[in-house]
Amino acid sequence: MLTFNYYGHACFQLDDGNYKLVFDPFLTGNPAATIKADEVEADYVLITHAHSDHIGDGYDIIEKNNATVIGIPEITDFGGANVKTINMNLGGTLNLPFGFVRMVPALHSAGIPGGTPCGYVVGIGGKVIYYAGDTALFSDMKLIGQRDKIDYAILPIGDHYTMGPEDAAKAVEMLDASNVIPVHYNTWDIIKQNPEHFKSLVKTATVLIVNPGESLRLDEEQYKRV
Repeated sequence: MLTFNYYGHACFQLDDGNYKLVFDPFLTGNPAATIKADEVEADYVLITHAHSDHIGDGYDIIEKNNATVIGIPEITDFGGANVKTINMNLGGTLNLPFGFVRMVPALHSAGIPGGTPCGYVVGIGGKVIYYAGDTALFSDMKLIGQRDKIDYAILPIGDHYTMGPEDAAKAVEMLDASNVIPVHYNTWDIIKQNPEHFKSLVKTATVLIVNPGESLRLDEEQYKRV
């Protein structure tokens, strides 16, 4: 069983019952956050880029949980010598106890000198999940979908700083994803969107709208909120 726990904005956890992966843990100062940083459980923390609304509480969570941070070297170097790190770069793949992590491009700014933004393709719990991070629509999303059959795409729809609903719907088509979960919207007025509008635009996948604080069991035959 694999559970998607949505903590607000672009922060979420994937939990396969044995390993907990936390992505872009911006909680302190996040008006949409439904959990405090010291309540988060993590074995691995994956960071897409160094903007404050993504790196957020990452290193506090890592230190509290004795977790491992995964990211580009410019981000993993933030933690110092006492933090467990796995640095990687675009195109690289890690084989880990729960499955795999592949780092893929994102079209955005990095938030750190010398860095580059990224997304992740993750194999966990028998599913393949693509988290785009902050990104514009770009044509190589089609290659990402060709490289791995995407069960769930987790995509930003907020516009202004990332793709909006129309481009995100096109991304779903290019990725050939089976299901999509929208994130990175309604945290502030500047990225206010109606996820039902996004849902109406997507013709090739099932759109799963998860509100901050909700959890969704990712199941091949049915979706159960837990």
